[in-house]
Amino acid sequence: MTSTPAFQNVADVEAQARRMHDFFQTGATLQVEYRRQALVKLKSYLKENEERILDALHADLGKAPFEGYATELGIVYDEINTCLKHLSSWARPRRVRTPIVHFHSTSKVYPSPLGVVLVLSPWNYPVQLALVPLVDAIAAGNCVALKPSRTSKATSELLIDLLANVFPPEFVCGFPGSGAMNDWLLEVRWDQIFFTGSPNVGHTIMEAAAKHLTPVVLELGGKSPCIVDETANVKRAAQRIAWGKGINSGQTCVAPDYFLVHEHVADDFVAQLDACFHQYYGQDILACDEWPHMISQRHFERVMGLIENRNPDASVAFGGNGDAATLRIEPTCLRGVTLDDPVMNEEIFGPVLPILTYRSLDQAFDIVRTFEKPLACYVFSDDKQVQHRVLTRLQFGGATVNDVVVHLANNHMGFGGVGNSGMGAYHGKVGFDCFTHYKSTLKKGTWLELPIRNPPFDDKIKLLRMLMR
Repeated sequence: MTSTPAFQNVADVEAQARRMHDFFQTGATLQVEYRRQALVKLKSYLKENEERILDALHADLGKAPFEGYATELGIVYDEINTCLKHLSSWARPRRVRTPIVHFHSTSKVYPSPLGVVLVLSPWNYPVQLALVPLVDAIAAGNCVALKPSRTSKATSELLIDLLANVFPPEFVCGFPGSGAMNDWLLEVRWDQIFFTGSPNVGHTIMEAAAKHLTPVVLELGGKSPCIVDETANVKRAAQRIAWGKGINSGQTCVAPDYFLVHEHVADDFVAQLDACFHQYYGQDILACDEWPHMISQRHFERVMGLIENRNPDASVAFGGNGDAATLRIEPTCLRGVTLDDPVMNEEIFGPVLPILTYRSLDQAFDIVRTFEKPLACYVFSDDKQVQHRVLTRLQFGGATVNDVVVHLANNHMGFGGVGNSGMGAYHGKVGFDCFTHYKSTLKKGTWLELPIRNPPFDDKIKLLRMLMR
């Protein structure tokens, strides 16, 4: 086992960053086989320690082993497998066409790692959201500094231990959380910063990165809408929304945050939703071992406050209770809320489902546009015209039609936000690209010199116009 470096101040962090930069300059990570072996070793360690990891997720968030595997470990395994399968082709230089005006030349694009990248991961999916960007960065040939959130204490300590066991610290290093660690990390110059978290902290990351012109990738959040129109299969919508909102008890950046339901199906939708939650988690949901809990007392009190501090005309359609001892909150549906209610003025990040009704799709769109561009958008409809209008007329990071959340689990396409919900994307090839600079190169032969570009120009402009028309 390699011991984890101790960090007492910003000088220690800077010294570690220098060691990593020096190692990157040796060129070791440029070798595809070096990256491949690193990913194989990581996967092997995860496999050997699955039970420890699932136990840590349960300790931090109350995640059942099935949920921990499905939403965290399984996604990491899939990312590693995808990178291993395609790494050789992704890392290979690619020849491109060259305009005839540059005869005789060849042009190639060389995938080049950025260098030493900093990954700042959050507490809500502490394994997946730390290790998927780590995997992408390693696949692209970078050295990685990873700081997990100290809020998810058990999992973050395990991650620091994992990195120390799997990688030499000059290649991949874990930085344990402390009151000052974020400030220290942001004082140091990195080749890229990858941050997953809230838009508020995203502002701080960008401001710090600007001092060094460090590129940033921000995976943020926002209020992701879910539209249920009058043609929707209401039962299927309720089943899938109860599943998606129930994952991690709503502490998911792409969870459906609020619901725009056509007035003709709203009552049926609420009744079906209530039935689905109880079908999944039993009559006493607060006593269900498979129902996750809030990450902390502070978050428990904040979400309970969103339920309790509602306008006088709003009501609890079902749920509404919490257990401070276990930090569990019932799935809670609110009817009659307005845009002025506290629950509609921040990202909920909990199992609360505010319902707003609409008559026309334009009315629903007007509500969506009162908020910043969301990370995700969902629509339940059997009308292809409605689906098309939602997908093309609204701005958002990504979407799923007739389901929720699952679009992020397809690493054949990128995952990321837009505007206030983030910038940049990752997963699969898009993740490799995220941590890669593509060097454009042109190589010219010396056996011939075309005189057209050299003075004196005389009447050469006619030939130039023909070549560059």
